[in-house]
Amino acid sequence: MVNIKPTLLLSQIRIIGGHWRSRKLSVLNSPGLRPTMEHVRETLFNWLAPVIKDAFCLDCFAGSGALGLEARSRGAASVTLLEKNRTISDLLLRNIVILEAQQVEIITTDSLAWLAKPGDTFDIVFIDPPFYQAMVANTIEALEHYRRLKDHAWIYIETEITFPAPDVPIYWKLYREKIAGQVVYRLYMRHRISEKSYAANN
Repeated sequence: MVNIKPTLLLSQIRIIGGHWRSRKLSVLNSPGLRPTMEHVRETLFNWLAPVIKDAFCLDCFAGSGALGLEARSRGAASVTLLEKNRTISDLLLRNIVILEAQQVEIITTDSLAWLAKPGDTFDIVFIDPPFYQAMVANTIEALEHYRRLKDHAWIYIETEITFPAPDVPIYWKLYREKIAGQVVYRLYMRHRISEKSYAANN
């Protein structure tokens, strides 16, 4: 079991649906750590309800793990959590052990460096970086450049309300958008024809 100093614990998050519904998990007091609010998660996973089951999910800036663990609780096939801060990732690992979560992997890494390596592609990707660090554009670029998205992936982006709408590829279509307090959150649908499909039709 990972040891976390009690003085670092700030509060708890609650998983709001699925297999681990109402389970509470500890969250560290750390600069930039901002768990997605419960009512935002509820709305998001209502949007994703038709596609979450058996999906392969990636949380690029896992933080509290609220998005990724909610996805697994609701039937995602697997979840990969990327977190740069070692102390935060250690607590994520402890929470995974507490939940006895299968098919949830926490990787302590810089997200952009990890995306640049050959690896899996994903059905659903969560982009919820620390605010005011201008990380969204580089993450979108890396996901596309290094081919980490399925042809029909869904991409969730959460930013500060003052952040302009992200510049996304032309084949990303905005599916839903809402504002909650000082947060704006958007869900995009990716509709890119794969090279194999293109070749077969031409």
